Amino acid sequence: MSRGAVLVWLCLLAAGNIGAQTDPILIKSGRVIDPRNGLDGVMDVLVRDGVVKAVAPMIASDGDETVIDASGLVVVPGLVDIHTHVFYGTEPDAYLSNGFAALPPDGFTLRSGVTTVVDLGGAGWRNFNQFREQVIERSRTRVLSFLNIVGAGMKGGPREQNLADMDAKLTAMRAKEHPELIVGIKLAHYAGSEWAPVERAVAAAREASIPVAVDFGGHDPPLSLESLLLDHLADGDIFTHTFAHVSGREPIVDENGELRVFLPSARERGIVFDVGHGGGSFLFAQAVPAVAQGFLPDTISTDLHRSSVNGGMKDLLHVMSKFLALGMTLQDVVRASTSTPSETIGRDDLGHLGVGAVADIAVLGLRRGTFGFIDTAGLTQPGDEKLECELTLRAGEVVWDLNGISRPAWRARP
Repeated sequence: MSRGAVLVWLCLLAAGNIGAQTDPILIKSGRVIDPRNGLDGVMDVLVRDGVVKAVAPMIASDGDETVIDASGLVVVPGLVDIHTHVFYGTEPDAYLSNGFAALPPDGFTLRSGVTTVVDLGGAGWRNFNQFREQVIERSRTRVLSFLNIVGAGMKGGPREQNLADMDAKLTAMRAKEHPELIVGIKLAHYAGSEWAPVERAVAAAREASIPVAVDFGGHDPPLSLESLLLDHLADGDIFTHTFAHVSGREPIVDENGELRVFLPSARERGIVFDVGHGGGSFLFAQAVPAVAQGFLPDTISTDLHRSSVNGGMKDLLHVMSKFLALGMTLQDVVRASTSTPSETIGRDDLGHLGVGAVADIAVLGLRRGTFGFIDTAGLTQPGDEKLECELTLRAGEVVWDLNGISRPAWRARP
């Protein structure tokens, strides 16, 4: 069995899907966009036994499939949200690490076409096993994790400033214990003037052969963004909250609306620029000029948590729609929400519709009209297209159906 097949099996097992029987499904006449495999055209998709069996312009029905008419809709791989906070719990004063501010994934993912989320740093090495048992193993959504360099995880306040709890060796050890679930290392919210937290997070990531993601900002005085990107991070590492302008961090667009001169060099180094919208980390004043100058995000993500979901962010499709309004193509926003995040976390088994791939599929409607999008400063940008999820398949099972396109009419039932 290949490593990819093992990872698929382990994640299905974690979600309680091993051995589950799923009815065959034939999705007909949708516009299939699969950037990994270079597909963009009207095609059919056949799903059997929880995996993709065929993608072709015309697939004849054997008569045993549930046939879904996707005419006028867009069929894409299940979306991968690379920046979320789903380590929910009831521990007081625990923020995004078993606290009230994180969200249970299934209530906010499947209805948006999202089949895989990455919790970006909620758990540290000390409480990862609690996160695994409490959230990962109880979710229909596939949940992966970036391990916080702080052993206690993202509990907020002083505990995230504790250099003594940033142990690269123990963090890497925990990551290597769970390679099927832990796909990176996270540093966030440190406000000191030292580079030590960055260095320790990078050391842990290198030891475990996984990427590091950095939420940079809040430093007093500010640390050099150029140094972070060109001296500390390397190919495959992630810079999140790309389009933010927060205290203690140099924004990527200067006061004259120009991109910082070192950003092209950082992109050439292979740094991954992630949206990480959140409740305070996305401004049109940064995103509009950046996109206009050709600086598109590599990955589109939500930074899902209790505050962001009720603000301008809403869900991953909404964030994708914002970038459509800024001039990105549909193909580019799908790529940034499927194949690129999957590749970034070393999960080539996800984010595509290749034959044999797990049948995580989203069927989307592209609505046209007059829409408004809000950034985290409360300012708006108009748009004339908006994505909406009609249907979601997770491992070949229908887990969201907005308008009943997978179900028979009640009058037709015997």
